[in-house]
Amino acid sequence: MSEIIIDVKNLDKQYMKQKAVDNASFQIKEGMICGLIGPNGAGKTTIMKTLGGLVLPTGGSLEIYGASDENGLAHARSRMSFMIETPYAKEKLSARENLEKQRLQKGIPDKKRIDEVLEIVGLSDVGKKPVKNFSLGMRQRLGIANVLMTKPEIMVLDEPVNGLDPEGIVEIRELLLKLNREEHITILISSHILSELSLLCTDYIFINKGKLLQAVSADELKKLCREYYRISTDNNSLAAAILQNKLGITQFDIDKDGSIRLYEQLENMHTISKTLFENGVVPVVLHINEANLEQYYMNMVGEENAEHN
Repeated sequence: MSEIIIDVKNLDKQYMKQKAVDNASFQIKEGMICGLIGPNGAGKTTIMKTLGGLVLPTGGSLEIYGASDENGLAHARSRMSFMIETPYAKEKLSARENLEKQRLQKGIPDKKRIDEVLEIVGLSDVGKKPVKNFSLGMRQRLGIANVLMTKPEIMVLDEPVNGLDPEGIVEIRELLLKLNREEHITILISSHILSELSLLCTDYIFINKGKLLQAVSADELKKLCREYYRISTDNNSLAAAILQNKLGITQFDIDKDGSIRLYEQLENMHTISKTLFENGVVPVVLHINEANLEQYYMNMVGEENAEHN
């Protein structure tokens, strides 16, 4: 079982009368690529800044690598790197010159680290080209190179593919997967491009209006998003028994409202409906459902807003 390296419990952050983060609890395990998903103003950046010590919480607790006191967190954060909002770079300098400044500021003695990170992010051949002539994708890769200078064990990235063209998005995705698999870096990433996160993440945290809605693994989400028939009858418990005992169906779940999510024999719905009816159960609703990550999130946010209103 992977080690829990970030443990957030009942985190609150309030600005004046507005709660940016409201009683959020989640865990990040070693080796994850965890997507932090939410609309603008959901609290994603505030959470990331809190992890980095840039924002102090107004409530709750934060533990990183087992440390929760001020000195312990400072040491734990030395094992992390952050790219929050727009990566900073001096426009007139080259990638190498920018990284040399960062090396000196961060007290990194090994000059060879610059060559290593430029090679990792695919910028080793840009020479003396000034950053002002870089494409947006190149700027993002330079930002990631800067994050990598300290050889972090955890990377926290806020919208690293924002504004990139499709080719640039693919380049950043492949780079992050490489860093996770080959450098064994745990990654917490936010993005508005949910279809891209679905190709990258091992786990997801859904947040809206500062509240954590759900934390789920990619495997769990795949099951939640897979095609299924929703069956609601006048006797759902009996219907579940009929599915199992009369039709040999075992791949189904019972939702909170008692309705059934059926994942197998979807092509035999006429037979299933007939069998239920012949055994004294009247199907009220038979509806096919399939959702991708974006649809699943929008459904969740819609339900949360309805409850809030």
